[in-house]
Amino acid sequence: MTHQDNSPEERLPEAGKPGKPPKLADPFADPGLPPHQPRRQDIDERAAKRSEHVVARLFATAVIAAFGFIASYVLIPKEKVVFIFPVGHVSAQNFALGGTLGIALLCIGVGAIHWARTLMSDVEHVSERHPIEAPPQVRQQVFADFQQGAADSAIGRRKVLRNALLGALTIVPLSAIVLFRDLGPLPEKKLFHTVWSSGKRLINMSDDRPLRPEDILVGSLTFAQPEGVHESDADFQVVMAKAALMIVRLIPTEIKDKQSADWGHQGILAYSKICTHVGCPISLYEQQTHHVLCPCHQSTFDLADGGRVIFGPAGHPLPQLRIAVDSQGYLAAQGDFDKPVGPGFWERSA
Repeated sequence: MTHQDNSPEERLPEAGKPGKPPKLADPFADPGLPPHQPRRQDIDERAAKRSEHVVARLFATAVIAAFGFIASYVLIPKEKVVFIFPVGHVSAQNFALGGTLGIALLCIGVGAIHWARTLMSDVEHVSERHPIEAPPQVRQQVFADFQQGAADSAIGRRKVLRNALLGALTIVPLSAIVLFRDLGPLPEKKLFHTVWSSGKRLINMSDDRPLRPEDILVGSLTFAQPEGVHESDADFQVVMAKAALMIVRLIPTEIKDKQSADWGHQGILAYSKICTHVGCPISLYEQQTHHVLCPCHQSTFDLADGGRVIFGPAGHPLPQLRIAVDSQGYLAAQGDFDKPVGPGFWERSA
């Protein structure tokens, strides 16, 4: 009777015996670099010249497109509409701006890629891993490689390419300058002045009638707008954002600031309704204290003391409008506000 040992060790195939899977190759082995193959431009100067001319023409096209962008912005009216298939009706200026700027950027990108693929060096360089802090010899090698790359790019020898690239990179950014100009209208002196001027009557916003001194009662708060401004005007909100006026009548002996009294008429004072913190309209009036309160952030101003800030985040007093009575007995402005209206801004000196 033959004895069989059924231990696990004997059931497993042994190395080199049938049934043993063969050893697999290292899946992470370094494949190495294929032999370098020179390009046609590397051995044929005429081919290199042709590539140079292609790149130069692309950069020149970018310059022309940039000038087209600027011309489109200046010459094409904003309201002009054209039909573009298959998009439909679009703004002619937007279409021209997008097309010319896209062509300029595309030509610079394609030109740079063609330059790199056909004229710059394409020899692969192997750099072994090294510590994060480079030793001095590596730093020297980096600078040497950079100088060699600059030499391989032929930017010093191929003057046509260099000048074309410099021209494209100089002209195309002008497109961004033109776009910055279109971020909004130039403020010029608009932040310093409103539509109020000498002789303009104060119009009651409640009934759209000119105000007389007898219309303003002691302790009341009246809102007014300049003569000639109407709610139906297209720019009404823009104008009133700076010209809105509130009028109070105080007992003359209660006015603390002499200039405020001189700029009023028989205790009638006219102040800007626009808070000097963030420009909210002021509408809350305390009759006994002569204080007005901004409902947005609780800035409080004393109308009996030149619109001085007595509480809250506002940084400037309320501008006052100098008023008088005209020949027909109506309240009229004697000029513009004494200070810029609304929140402070960086150009403002006081």
